[in-house]
Amino acid sequence: MDLATVWFIAIAVLWTGYFILEGFDFGVGILLPVLGRRDVDRRVMINAIGPIWDGNEVWVITAGGAMFAAFPAWYATAFSGFYLPLLLILLALIVRGVAFEYRGKGDTDRWRAWWDRAIFWGSALPAFLWGLVFANIVRGMPVDGDEILRAGVIDLLNPYALLGGLTTLSLFILHGALFLTLKTGQPVRSRARTAALRTACVAVPAGAVFLVWTQLAHGKTWTWPIVAVAAAALVAGVVLALRGSEGRSFACTAATIGLASVTLFGSLFPAVLPSTLDPAFDLTVANASSAPYTLTVMSWVAAVFLPVVMGYQAWSYWVFRKRVTREHIEPVPAYGGGDGQDQAPAPAE
Repeated sequence: MDLATVWFIAIAVLWTGYFILEGFDFGVGILLPVLGRRDVDRRVMINAIGPIWDGNEVWVITAGGAMFAAFPAWYATAFSGFYLPLLLILLALIVRGVAFEYRGKGDTDRWRAWWDRAIFWGSALPAFLWGLVFANIVRGMPVDGDEILRAGVIDLLNPYALLGGLTTLSLFILHGALFLTLKTGQPVRSRARTAALRTACVAVPAGAVFLVWTQLAHGKTWTWPIVAVAAAALVAGVVLALRGSEGRSFACTAATIGLASVTLFGSLFPAVLPSTLDPAFDLTVANASSAPYTLTVMSWVAAVFLPVVMGYQAWSYWVFRKRVTREHIEPVPAYGGGDGQDQAPAPAE
């Protein structure tokens, strides 16, 4: 196996890790106005992902950087052709990160409500658009002989890509809801379980149709078992959620997202961006990669630093493994027309 193939697999692993870890972050953000009926419950949800959400985003930065260094032609063509959706994703992630930091800086209910909306949209847009982008990459785009992707926004909104966006959106919501059942106390925990079962009514059929469509149109023989296991894991996750087995159900949705990502990258290989104009214009692992020297240096750097980063992130998850409940949330004054349910006691006169 040559280094270009090794780095294709490494990039696939990085994107898979990002979808699994950031997926439940997105789901929690989307569910914030649905499950957080009081400010204290919204703070429980935010605190459940507070210590880890920014660490999860390291995966997308690393994946993008690895694409840039290992496959510059793939990076340049894809990022220019998908400029608008990727710009929207970037802006959404920036707004979402600012919202997490600034939500608690104001005293009014209106202040917190605006940042809650920012968290919702900053989570929902990337959750949908990542599925749209990767579905289009697997489907193929009009790349010409000069490695220029000649497509407009309308070309991105085809039925397969829209289904891909719906699939990632619904799977991430389901994944986030199950994460909340695992990481929060009542009443958020029971609401999250109900939300997970309702979301499954969309996520299961959407995921099944998308995976089968991907397999029939673009898949390889060896990806059929992966599709079958992914579908079985998704159904098992819902059944386990019904039985109240929270850890196992969350593990099943994580496996589903991971196996779906393997299916997409497996269907893509050996291309990295197929051309719908002419197969001769396909960007492949061979013709889009950097020089062997660059790949060798990258391999040594990854061998040294990747275990350190993964170890640190695993340690963070272990430290913040306990449930977050209302009892962990300090009361704050509710001003600006709030219902006053979460007000701190007035000082004695």
